[in-house]
Amino acid sequence: MRIAGQRNRGIVAALVACAVSAKLGATHVFAETPAHKATASCPGGSTGITLPNGFCATIFADKIGHARQLAVAHDGTVFVNTWSGVYYGNDKPHEGGFLVALKDTKGTGQADVNVRFGQTFAEGGHGGTGIALYKHWLYAELNDRIIRYDLKEGETAPAGQAETILSGMPITGDHPMHPFAIDAQGNLFVSMGSATNSCEVKNRMPHSPGNVPCTELETRAGIWKYDANKAGQVFSAKERYVSGIRNPEGFDFDTSGRLIATQHGRDQLHEDWPELYTANQGFELPSEEVLIVKGGAWYGWPQCYFDPAQKKLVLAPEYSGDGGKKIGDCDKAEPPVAVFPAHWAPNDLKLYKGSQFPKPYAGGAFIAFHGSWNRAPGPQEGYNVVFQPLADGKPSGPYVVFADGFAGKYKEPGRAAHRPSGLAVGTDGALFISDDKAGRIWRVTFNGDPNITGIEAAPSLAVEAKASPDVLPPEGIHPDAGIEAAALPVPPGATSKEVALGKRIFHGEIAGATCAGCHGADGIGTPVGADLSSGTWLWGDGSLVAITDTIRNGVLEPKEHPGAMPPMGGVELSDENLQAVAAYVWSLGHKGEKN
Repeated sequence: MRIAGQRNRGIVAALVACAVSAKLGATHVFAETPAHKATASCPGGSTGITLPNGFCATIFADKIGHARQLAVAHDGTVFVNTWSGVYYGNDKPHEGGFLVALKDTKGTGQADVNVRFGQTFAEGGHGGTGIALYKHWLYAELNDRIIRYDLKEGETAPAGQAETILSGMPITGDHPMHPFAIDAQGNLFVSMGSATNSCEVKNRMPHSPGNVPCTELETRAGIWKYDANKAGQVFSAKERYVSGIRNPEGFDFDTSGRLIATQHGRDQLHEDWPELYTANQGFELPSEEVLIVKGGAWYGWPQCYFDPAQKKLVLAPEYSGDGGKKIGDCDKAEPPVAVFPAHWAPNDLKLYKGSQFPKPYAGGAFIAFHGSWNRAPGPQEGYNVVFQPLADGKPSGPYVVFADGFAGKYKEPGRAAHRPSGLAVGTDGALFISDDKAGRIWRVTFNGDPNITGIEAAPSLAVEAKASPDVLPPEGIHPDAGIEAAALPVPPGATSKEVALGKRIFHGEIAGATCAGCHGADGIGTPVGADLSSGTWLWGDGSLVAITDTIRNGVLEPKEHPGAMPPMGGVELSDENLQAVAAYVWSLGHKGEKN
């Protein structure tokens, strides 16, 4: 089993599609290995990811937009839902509709048919996450609706108009996406993620208590049940099926008909409650979860979170928790069946029901981890696909990282090359993986020994971390070690030394600051935090005084991004450190200007 903290932190030097069983030392520079040679037996060559021995990947499609979840039809057509909006910096959406039909008609492992359809951005569409097939229909999330298309024989993409099955879903707050699943009886189970982090009076603000009662649970943080055969349904509180799941995104049914779902755990235990949780506890709490969905059950949110060290649900600080000792009503909540490292972000889950992969994979769960933003100032983690063996709804062994290397050189949301988001298993048993950063789809197949009896992890191919010869540890272990901020402009009244100090604070090298977690390295922005290098200032005139005040007071209700900013970024900053990080932020927004 590979968990956070046990993996080499070096920079990925080479990533391949077919993996090798040879283990590489954590400090070896990657050169020619059997993995390089093995790519010749995998169609398409290197695809930027690593896999266990015997598995191959091809780039099935690329640059198709912010690809979220997928569904594969019986004829091999892969349908993908893509998304747009503030989560992606309001970048220009792809031409055409947000739904994509992909098909490989030549057997190369790469789609040679690529058709976009559905409502376009110009027509008011913004795309979505959820997508599923049921009978002869294709269902997809679009804006605040779930729509369906009639699939007709011979059509790659449906030519007819969509019909609305469900409308009026909430699309505000922290989790506006709506993944869903449809069982064999036509029951439509839809995610309604929470609007807040922990149902606080003031979302994501330090020491803000939780609302009592949490009325948000009436319409959010749970799974709702509808009829996939019925058009014209309207969202309301009364169709709630289960409650207390903060953000359920991955769904699938096992062979017994049980609905399995993932949950994104809460954020900011350390930032909001530093007297109760250390920075390291903030990195590792709480667990991400896999749940068996049972009608009428409560899964603990917002009062509870899962502590992996204690292996139980404990009381959240917003609801009189004391850092993990009190239980409160958490013993009444439905516990998870499997847990994973904090903040990895499980965006999808698919149980393997195909026959192509070896027997140890049968019935187990593949989970796409989107990758963390809120483990700063520690290293970000996730950005992988995990395999969890399951038997009768319970883990039958430790999980392994099945596919890795998606992020490339930088494991952080602003600079990651790719971020796994969706999964689907084709009728031939191939596994499809989507990426909502660069719009890539991988197709994973198995061509190794079908009689293997064990499950192995994808190799982690890395190079030795190289420090600047002029800088001693700990600075020397950072990729940018020894680089001063001399090239940045200096704000009036500040000094270049203050800017350099501010850079170190911003990136979490000192003072425990978490700025880079939300705003990305060098302030380039992430899905939850603004691009500070753009020169656009929403909370003042861009002066050093205005920036200092914004950092000191925080941002309770962001104008263009989903992530609220606590005062001082959620840490204790001295006046000196506050002035320094404000000077650095000023310099980021004035790059290219002469002093």
